[in-house]
Amino acid sequence: MAKWKCVVCDYEYNPEEGDPDGGIAPGTAFEDIPEDWTCPVCGVGKDNFEKMEG
Repeated sequence: MAKWKCVVCDYEYNPEEGDPDGGIAPGTAFEDIPEDWTCPVCGVGKDNFEKMEG
């Protein structure tokens, strides 16, 4: 599963770790995160994330 990076604050969403504090279980692909989820660092929406290559 690919990692995704917030273009505002550079937070990296790693699907292997999830976002337990945000209610996202480890192993959750970015595409499967609810649309109302926000970056745990700066609070922007999923549309401000870009897929990381490699």
